[in-house]
Order: sequence, then structure tokens, then C-alpha cells
Amino acid sequence: MAEILLSEAEKAFIHHGVQDDLRCDGRTRLDYRPIILETGLVSNASGSSRLRLANSDVLVGVKVELASPLPEKPLEGRLEFFVDCSANATPEFEGRGGEDLANEICRFLQMSYMSGDTINLAELSVLAGQQCWVLYVDILILECGGNLYDTVSLAVKSALYTTQIPSIKVATMDGDQPELELSEDPYDTKRLNTQNVPCLVTLMKIGNHYLVDPTPEEECCSSSGVVVAVSGTKKIAAVRKIGSGSLHPESLVSMLKTASEVGAVVNKILMKKLLEEERAGKTQKVGFMR
Repeated sequence: MAEILLSEAEKAFIHHGVQDDLRCDGRTRLDYRPIILETGLVSNASGSSRLRLANSDVLVGVKVELASPLPEKPLEGRLEFFVDCSANATPEFEGRGGEDLANEICRFLQMSYMSGDTINLAELSVLAGQQCWVLYVDILILECGGNLYDTVSLAVKSALYTTQIPSIKVATMDGDQPELELSEDPYDTKRLNTQNVPCLVTLMKIGNHYLVDPTPEEECCSSSGVVVAVSGTKKIAAVRKIGSGSLHPESLVSMLKTASEVGAVVNKILMKKLLEEERAGKTQKVGFMR
């Protein structure tokens, strides 16, 4: 993430605002910035979304392919995440500058989706021990304006919600060798249940208080924080400590409790908006992809 240079006076101003529960942009400590979401932007993907959280901009495309299941999980499909940090997002991403951040986001997303309570990967199994669906989730960070973990997770969940998986039938041929037949109807598809797919909630500690959805300036004023993966049922699927500073055990417990509550609300609002968009039907897209 881009490094912001702040004077001591600017840091003091941010600290006092957090202390008084009135941040520089008028939000309270637990308020998010405006979110703009579009789905179905990439025509050649099985599912896609573009989400903008203030100045952070993320595009996600999901590609569905048949492959062999993992030997240790023969009855399940899988998700694979790939993150690309555009050099235009921030000068620090030029060259190989964004690789470390991309790898960190990939690893944490993979960890968040490993819990059996978040997504049922058995739905992706086609032929036990032989064939399964693999969902390749490609994430492109177009602009970096703080709080990338939350932005990426919301965009991924939205893209998975819209992902269409083709219907497939298993036919037995001569020699008892099964043959897979894809439906010729492009509308004969199924979708994953994404109700409990986790959203990531970032909490940064500034002074004696913590806040959600930090701006780049607020991130510079914080030495520690946590990223928490919260499912739709308020369960915590994964936790990652960020920053070089330490956290008191009592502060950590309080932050996890707050993250669980905030994550449940964000999940509920996101699912409601996705359902509303689906019921409204296809509308004319005015985004940059059209």
C-alpha cells in the first residue's frame, strides 16, 4: 500500500478525531465509506463484479473449469485465488512492488474459505474422486485507497454470488467408463450458496480506540490491527494480525467481538443488495467495461 507522509500535527488531528468518535471525513469509528457495486461486467467470465469502496477499486472475475479433485479431498471441488496489483493503483505497485501484498491477500482468502461453515465445496463435486469443478477467482486491484482486504472480500463474495456453474450429467458408456455431458442450454446452470461466504473486516487501533474501514492516512497513524473473516452467521473463520505493534489481550477480544458484529451487518446488507439487483433483472450497464 502506498506510503503516506503525515506531519505530527496531522497525526495529532487524526488521533483526536478518533478519540472523539468523529473522524476526518465525518464518520464514527464503526462507519464505512460509500460503496458502489456492479455485477456481471465481464461477459466471458462465469461470474464477475466490480466494487469501489471510496478510492479503493477492485475487479473480480470467476472462471469455472473441470479438473481432478485433490487426493486428500476426493469429494470436494475447490477455489483458487489469484491477485494482481495494477501498477496504476499506486506507485508502490510498479515492478514487483505489489507481489507481497497480492500473496498476503491470496493466502488469507484461502485460509478464510477453508472452514466448512463458510462454503460447501461438496457442491462442486461432479464425479467422486475423478472430476470436480474448480473456481478460479481472478482479482485485479485497480486503485488503492485504503482497506483493501475488506474491498477485495466484498467483491469476491459478489462475484461468487453471480457465478453460473453449467449443469452436467454423468452417462455410463461401454466398458463402464463414465462420460460427462454438459447441458447445451446456456441457462441450465446452478449457483453456489454464498450466504455464509465470509466478509473481511479490518480493525485498526489508533490510541486507545479502534476503527473500521481505515483510510490510508489512518493506516499510517496505526501501528497494529487485525483482519477478521466473518461468515454470515457471525462466526469467525480466520484472523490475521497486521502492523508491527502489539495488542493487549483484552483489546484483541473486544476487537474480535466488534468485528463479528460488524461483519454480520455487512454480510446482511450485501446479500440484500445482491438479491435486489437480481430481482430487478438485467439493467443497462454504464461502467467502464461497457
